[in-house]
Amino acid sequence: MVDIPGLARTHEDSAAKLVLLRESGALVIVVAAFGDADPRADLESFRDDLLIADLDIITRRLERLAEQVKKPRPNRDDLLAEQTALQQLQQALEREGNIDGVELTARQQKQLKAFQLFSQKPRFVVINVDDSVSDLEPFEALVPEGTPGRAVSLQLQVELEGLSEEERASFCEEMGVEAADRAALIRDLMDASGQMLFFTAGPKEVRSWLVPKGTTAVEAAGNIHTDLAQGFIRAEVMKVDDLVRLGSERAVKAEGLMRQEPRDYVLADGDVVLIRHN
Repeated sequence: MVDIPGLARTHEDSAAKLVLLRESGALVIVVAAFGDADPRADLESFRDDLLIADLDIITRRLERLAEQVKKPRPNRDDLLAEQTALQQLQQALEREGNIDGVELTARQQKQLKAFQLFSQKPRFVVINVDDSVSDLEPFEALVPEGTPGRAVSLQLQVELEGLSEEERASFCEEMGVEAADRAALIRDLMDASGQMLFFTAGPKEVRSWLVPKGTTAVEAAGNIHTDLAQGFIRAEVMKVDDLVRLGSERAVKAEGLMRQEPRDYVLADGDVVLIRHN
């Protein structure tokens, strides 16, 4: 995760910040909801800034494509497909402000990937509320429809992290507050960004890996080491819940809960994977 300062209302240094944002796989948007802050206005302003930035890139690319497709070229069909896709996105952004209803072919999606459009990036909103707030529901209602998010007092949570477990429990009971579930928040962020964890287990270590949802066993093996992908034979898979419940790999096998999967097996959340390879 990379922390990038928000865009200024004056748009000072916005161009440089947008370049950094484009490199991200997902956006976690943190807005203040205390003091004189207006979280709804800030969210709308940020959305508009990203929308304008996308439209600028699309418009400039369409202008170049309009000239390129006029002449016979070996890749003219590809350019026409890209032009059609960009025109669809442009119309949707100008009309709806989003591209949720635009259907693109796999070919078009591949062509547009290099543009790193903000409109195609998953988003998660965090509403940072005052320490004194006990009812989070009105603030969570500020999260745009269709976008995952939650309200939390970040300052309070930072202070709670500095306490011992006993002190934290006592403080929360006395003040009538709750400590945020950090693991749940991280899982929410992973879900929003389309990521998941899988675990590898060997004689010396058990380790977790972060990969896109839909990753196959051989792709996961390649993430660990290219040699594992090249010599891939099979994946032996069990669930981490079964491993914790039964206590050992041997016990999991004895219960018939260890599976052998081929290279195109799509990993599921909570898999423990042993890669067999040449």
